[in-house]
Amino acid sequence: MKRRDFVKQLGAGALVAGTVAAAGCSGQQQVEKDSTRGSAKTYHWKIVTTWPKNFPGMGTAVNKLVALIDEMSGGRLKIKVYGAGELVPAFEVFDAVSSGTAEMGHGAAYYWKGKSEAAQFFSTVPFGLTAQEMNAWLYYGGGMELWQELYQPFGLIPVAAGNTGVQMGGWFNKEINSPADLKGLKMRIPGLGGEVLRRLGGTPVNLPGGEIFTSLQSGTIDATEWVGPYNDLAFGLHKAARYYYYPGWHEPGTTLECIINQQAFAGLPGDLQAIVTNACKAINIDLLSEFTARNNTALYQLLMDHKVALRSFPENVLKELRRVADKVVAELADRDPMAEKIFTSFRTFQKQAMAWNNISERAYLNTRV
Repeated sequence: MKRRDFVKQLGAGALVAGTVAAAGCSGQQQVEKDSTRGSAKTYHWKIVTTWPKNFPGMGTAVNKLVALIDEMSGGRLKIKVYGAGELVPAFEVFDAVSSGTAEMGHGAAYYWKGKSEAAQFFSTVPFGLTAQEMNAWLYYGGGMELWQELYQPFGLIPVAAGNTGVQMGGWFNKEINSPADLKGLKMRIPGLGGEVLRRLGGTPVNLPGGEIFTSLQSGTIDATEWVGPYNDLAFGLHKAARYYYYPGWHEPGTTLECIINQQAFAGLPGDLQAIVTNACKAINIDLLSEFTARNNTALYQLLMDHKVALRSFPENVLKELRRVADKVVAELADRDPMAEKIFTSFRTFQKQAMAWNNISERAYLNTRV
């Protein structure tokens, strides 16, 4: 009996030892697999932007994005940043990424209206969605799927990668007291807002950020909008114009985008693809938070230290801008089937969001005054 017990125990021990050995082997194989993955191919990409390199806010957000991707990928995806004009001009970013000259680009969709007018819906619409509403539409209201559909023929994948929040109305060298004061005005203003100005007798001028100050100071333009106090102070726009108007009726929540070359993206392993898209999502929230924080301090400096004349657009001006803006957007939807599809989704979501915001955000802010 003792001999049989001994043999039985010996067999059980061998089984346990074999199981442990197998587990150890499997674990070793997994370690080797993970090690191989960690030392796998390093990918080198370029990102071109419409902003001056290292420009506060938008430019530095791109730096944060590539640093985050580098960290999350363990150094397996390296991306070099090129500011506006370093590799390609600011307004050629779309073509550069589409052609594969660069794998990524950072800008705003209304800059590409020459490629597709419908693209403007994915940056901002006059009197349209706020930043919070825009993110909700893109992530949970079908907006992102429409955006991807629009860019697919160009070989591009769009991803939201920043938002300015409500912008300022702009810098003017004269007071705006009525819609008539907009006639003959040469103003740097992109997208659908620029078309609204044109309908009211002004001349919209599309300039990259790096050219705004010189154009305003020299009189090439009479007025400009850029972003808000944080970026406007960085450009020194208060040195070139006296009157600073609000609100930014033309840009109530401007989404900034990363565009990714489809072929380059498809060439990445799945985990790196997830890292790129989720890093963009993180920057989308981070940049809005930064603008909200920095604009506070910058506005105080503009008013207290530089004695800027802060003005609100008169109600009659805003009413006329709204009337013309509604017409401009509706006409765009009428002449482009894809724009109509996007517009229907956009407006439907906006109506739903307004119903909720009227008893939430708006109601609360009114009580906080």
